[in-house]
Amino acid sequence: MRTQLIVSLLALVATQAFSTDRKPNIVLLLADDLGWTGLRSFGSDYYETPHLDRLASKGMSFTNAYAACTVCSPTRASIMTGMYPAKLRLTDFIAGQNRPYAQMKTPEWTKGLDKRHITVAEALKENDYKTIHVGKWHLDFPEEGNQGPTAHGFDVSHDKPQGTRGYFINDSTVNSLRLQSNYSTDYLTDKAIEEIRKAKDDPFLLYFAYNVPHTPIQGREDLVKYFNEKVDTYAIHKNPTYAAMVKSLDISVGRVIESLESEGVLEDTLIVFTSDNGGLTQRYGKHDSFTENLPLRRGKGSAYEGGVRVPAIASWPGFIPEGVKSDTPIMTIDYYPTFLEVSGASGVASHNEYMDGRSLVPVFTKPTQTIRRNLFWHYPHYHAGGDGPYSAIRSGNWRLIEFHETGRVELYNLNKDISETHDSSEINLKTRDQLRLQLNRWRASLAAQMPVPNPNYDPARETEVARNR
Repeated sequence: MRTQLIVSLLALVATQAFSTDRKPNIVLLLADDLGWTGLRSFGSDYYETPHLDRLASKGMSFTNAYAACTVCSPTRASIMTGMYPAKLRLTDFIAGQNRPYAQMKTPEWTKGLDKRHITVAEALKENDYKTIHVGKWHLDFPEEGNQGPTAHGFDVSHDKPQGTRGYFINDSTVNSLRLQSNYSTDYLTDKAIEEIRKAKDDPFLLYFAYNVPHTPIQGREDLVKYFNEKVDTYAIHKNPTYAAMVKSLDISVGRVIESLESEGVLEDTLIVFTSDNGGLTQRYGKHDSFTENLPLRRGKGSAYEGGVRVPAIASWPGFIPEGVKSDTPIMTIDYYPTFLEVSGASGVASHNEYMDGRSLVPVFTKPTQTIRRNLFWHYPHYHAGGDGPYSAIRSGNWRLIEFHETGRVELYNLNKDISETHDSSEINLKTRDQLRLQLNRWRASLAAQMPVPNPNYDPARETEVARNR
């Protein structure tokens, strides 16, 4: 009863704070493997992102935004449910990586989004929203085939055309559909714009889950040529093909915003942009030369900030101040409760009873607002870009990482050491022990699945990958 009362009050506050002639549209733009400095406005010295930079200038940038996991599927599940991946037991990319001779044996985790969880699409659809999915889903159980987003509350879903190889649509499809471009990001943008046009008269949720700049690293030919002529060998970012992929993402975002404006609904639309994890920088200890997340350490798959800290922008004309920054740490678990609140969704209590995220509405209205809580990560798996199974906690400016192979912990003060180069776990003993205790208690509260010692451990074969069980 108390939970229902609190939620009802929140919904009432949202309705009063964001009262308009209609419920706001919600557009979530999710990049794939875009690191924290992947936008010019977030620090890139090579990538060109004028549309996203303009979106940031028209809204709020989050300097301490995080993905709920260091790989994609768990983060996407956290967006759909507002829950930590450890609670969902969906803790790795689907279908994961099987290392039968690694030091630890990973748990039997849930390889798909269970339908018993009410998604944000289902919640908003119940509140008279048209729900649109475009792009990558990556939450289906492999053994159940491609059920896709429409099995989880989306009215429509568009993916790359069959026969697409990497990012390039085959010639026969290009000709039969009379496409202007053979690059799949352009095709998906066309679909998003078509759906905006169809849905403009009613409130809608558009979840545009991009594939770029995930591997394979393939850019649009004209953009690759453009960036080849602008390479600076002294820059941190200098891969022209990767830069072309980021540029295609930015062009797409610009087209989506232009469509919202031309259809007369931009003023009634909350736009959120973020990424599902950090940029991929290495695999099996070898640098890939794709991108860098500096000054953050490492990237996708790793235990460090480079794997989970991501760019994030929110814009809503008339409601979110223009050109401001928020330093409060946020996470992808927060978007579900935020979208519920701004939509004034009825029956909210049944949707967020087990939600871990917090609504960002107080931060939207007051950028200096701090959300007082700890943030957690739990990745009991191995990844080519990673450091072995780990858990982590961020509390204030402190971040503690526990590595499960050895039980070793590392402690960093991110305010002084954003690059996580100076482990202070043997200096700040009280902080280390307090955070480790809080991390253990959090895992216990979720009954988080843990890796266990592997009886078949073979140091000579520990990185060997086998077919999934």
